[in-house]
Amino acid sequence: MRITLDPSSDPTPQPKRSPLSLTPKDELEWVPLPKHPLFSTSRAAAPSSASARNLLAWDGACRLYFWDHHANSLHRLSLRLGDPDPTSVLASSPSKVLQADVEPGFDVERISINKNGTAMLLLGSNRLSVMYLYGRASKKDVNLICRTIAVGPETYSSRSNNIRVLQALWHPYSDTHLGILSSDSVFRIFNLAVDPLLPEQEYYLQPVEPGRSRNASSVCPVDFSFGGEHLWDRFSVFISFSDGAIFVLCPVVPFGSLFKCESLLEIYNDAHTFGLKSTNSLAASNSKLAISWLEATFPELQNQEAEGDNHSLLRANAYAIFDASLVFQGPLRRVGQGQNEDSFGHSVECEGRAVSFLYNLASKDSILVTAWSGGQLQIDALADEIQPLWTVGSPPRLRVDSRDQILGLAMICEPAAIDRLERLDHGAWLGNPPPLLRLAIVDLALPRRAESGYSISLFSDTLMTERIYSLHDGGIDSIVLHFLPFTCQTNGKDDTMRTPSVHPVLNTCQSGCTSEPSLCGFLSLSDSFGYSWIVAVTLSQECVVLEMKTWDLLLPVSIDTEKKPIQAEGESKEREKPTIISKELLSGPKEVLVPQAAPSLRSVASDSIEGRSTLHQYFKLFHETYVEYAHKVYLELKHHAPQLNKIINDQHSRLGDAQQKLLKVEEKESLLQKRIERVTQMHHSLEERLRRLRNLPCANKKPLSRAERQFKSELDHFRAVELDALHSSVDALNERLRRHMQASTNASRQQQRIAGKKVGAGKDQMSMLKSSLEKLTLVNTENSKKVKLVESTLKSKEKSSRDPSLPLL
Repeated sequence: MRITLDPSSDPTPQPKRSPLSLTPKDELEWVPLPKHPLFSTSRAAAPSSASARNLLAWDGACRLYFWDHHANSLHRLSLRLGDPDPTSVLASSPSKVLQADVEPGFDVERISINKNGTAMLLLGSNRLSVMYLYGRASKKDVNLICRTIAVGPETYSSRSNNIRVLQALWHPYSDTHLGILSSDSVFRIFNLAVDPLLPEQEYYLQPVEPGRSRNASSVCPVDFSFGGEHLWDRFSVFISFSDGAIFVLCPVVPFGSLFKCESLLEIYNDAHTFGLKSTNSLAASNSKLAISWLEATFPELQNQEAEGDNHSLLRANAYAIFDASLVFQGPLRRVGQGQNEDSFGHSVECEGRAVSFLYNLASKDSILVTAWSGGQLQIDALADEIQPLWTVGSPPRLRVDSRDQILGLAMICEPAAIDRLERLDHGAWLGNPPPLLRLAIVDLALPRRAESGYSISLFSDTLMTERIYSLHDGGIDSIVLHFLPFTCQTNGKDDTMRTPSVHPVLNTCQSGCTSEPSLCGFLSLSDSFGYSWIVAVTLSQECVVLEMKTWDLLLPVSIDTEKKPIQAEGESKEREKPTIISKELLSGPKEVLVPQAAPSLRSVASDSIEGRSTLHQYFKLFHETYVEYAHKVYLELKHHAPQLNKIINDQHSRLGDAQQKLLKVEEKESLLQKRIERVTQMHHSLEERLRRLRNLPCANKKPLSRAERQFKSELDHFRAVELDALHSSVDALNERLRRHMQASTNASRQQQRIAGKKVGAGKDQMSMLKSSLEKLTLVNTENSKKVKLVESTLKSKEKSSRDPSLPLL
């Protein structure tokens, strides 16, 4: 594969040049990625962080990015995958250096590139910025100065560390939308092309009803993932909490994002077929809301259905149902779980708290992986499809322009109250959260840590969707899923549920100790020919590239059914010994079968002719047997004489070594006797101390009862999990209080300013008002007199009309 660099990426030569700066095309060299000057030069180790670092990014084609924390700059390397060797990875040297026009002002912990490779997200613990890699970039010296903007500086700022950024991801269907989950339990979506300061969408997450939370970890989010290209999963956001509970927001669509028309038609027809035509009123109502949302968000969808227009992509309009908010669906329950169990299917094998979460779409299965601080991975699959759900009567807050176009929205998302009977009915469009099918609990077998546990990051393989990588303090592990329920059912395979296979890929433990993280970067590479690699960077800025197998990992294990004879241990040892004398000679000469003689031969004399012939026959038979055997023994001994001599010499040398060792042992015997005496005395003294300790009053302590042990485990859990969650909740509340106080202070100041402007003109207005009031009182008195005169006239007329004898006035 040949890569051609664009002309704008190669500046003209400069008199002073950095060893890692840009050079013209004729000075570019292609070197193996681990031997690149960026990684081969010795650097000081990066500062360790409590959270996992990942300073590597890949645009999915041919460019690799690495954030240098020493120079606060971004390095861009062009890659050649599989050239010239199919398994090699070459990088262009020197690298191109990109610098931000405005310093980030925070320690960058993770970087992430958007889908089209034009913007890089720089993420810290409480702040984040976006660096534009192309477009308006000016050249300064030999580096590129890129435009950099801060995202949500009013919300995520370094002035107050109360709100932390837990996760930030680019939306898979937009190049300008960024999803951010923060510690104040708010999920925000920013549209960088419109306004990077204000969020386009805000979802205030309320996983439990106020006042009904048993622990603080149930309200503290940890991580989130966007869904994949599968039905309503593409409109879903999966959010994991510290206690392992998983919730779903659906539908969540960035304004202006693009979606495939055929995928939208699939869920549109599904809502009509299985929801709108259902005999259940609840299913019909839910599907009707979903259909109205689809038709308003994608107006071309109706024309596509009616006229058959061939639109490959449809753009999402800004729309929200005015009298309904999204339901925070969850917590997702495990299949076959009883009502008395935990609502989220917490497994006993998992220790600590949830630290990270990953959504992975493998063929037709939606896989959810939760990593725990104790070193376990909980792998589940969605057993049913996700469907949108709203709470009618809870209107969202909208921000509109002068033409009543929606610019932003905010809503409170709470779980829906579902009866037990409705929960047992798993029909479509009934508003039940999809259940989980437990695939496996993977224990990474990490050494136990007495502190807060491990920080584990999860990544999916870019080529093989069944493989998941886990990055932790001890290195990198590969987990391959061999059983996918819906995929195996669709393919017609009747496979049994096989457990995943776990392979350690890179071990960074030193003597079994994992005190600090040792890696600051990880990514997975793949090419169009089916080759896959992983790249890891250590804290000392050393690069490691490993080729990963892909073709034969999912093949079933072949077992040889032919039974082989089991050899005894003694036989195997005998076969290992060299044969000095053959077994045929050791068994002795063959038995001589003396021919049967007639009874008449016993009386025959030995010097007779018959006697001589018989003796000659016997002599010939014995000669063939014993003389030939003796000759074979002689030749065998003569042939093996050098080998026997060598064995004898070896035995003599071993005997001499053994004698030398015995002499050394005899010399050390006195020392050993003294040490044994000291150990014996120490043993007696320890026994005496133990006897005295047993006589102390505190030695008769009773063991903890069952309730006390349970209370102690609750305290340990509170110290390990709940305390951090409470601190996070308190910090979020303090930040909200600070914002509220600041807003109220600004409002009071504004009112004071308005009141101050009116003080000068108050006296003149008061005098004018007094004169006006006096005039009004005069007019009022005159009008009252006129009214009384009219009333008296009317009364006299009424009396005259009643009595005609009275004269008219």
